[in-house]
Amino acid sequence: MKSKKERLNTILNLVENHSLNNQEELLSLLKKRDFEITQATLSRDMKELKIIKSPDNQGNYIYTVSPSEDNKRTKEPDEWINRGFISLAFSHQLAVIKTRPGYAMGIASDIDSRISHAILGTIAGDDTILLVPKEGFSKNEIIEALTLLIPKSILIVE
Repeated sequence: MKSKKERLNTILNLVENHSLNNQEELLSLLKKRDFEITQATLSRDMKELKIIKSPDNQGNYIYTVSPSEDNKRTKEPDEWINRGFISLAFSHQLAVIKTRPGYAMGIASDIDSRISHAILGTIAGDDTILLVPKEGFSKNEIIEALTLLIPKSILIVE
């Protein structure tokens, strides 16, 4: 059985990449990806993910991620994060991010607000961030979550 976090990530990806008009379409796509899910569970997941219906360019209503949530999950990283990030290293499940001096607090704040689905919290100094993942998230899942802020091309893992 697949985990809830896998299901939530799949739902987000499907909503972002398909024009879905109703839950039955989304449920069908999930079942094709081997998720055993009821309509009631899907409704709860959509509420948790803040998925709403909004008009597309043709005036049809489709599912989208709420603008406030979409801003948290933006795929275009802020340029200042690109300039400030240096490296990422793991010690068991904890991670340490090295930044240029003065960047750690801002990057930590963005991680806390934009990647809260995977990160329990951060502690920032001037050039170092301690990152505490939520229970059950692997190193690879944390790295993937961080790519919402930091492009893979500069996400150096030591």
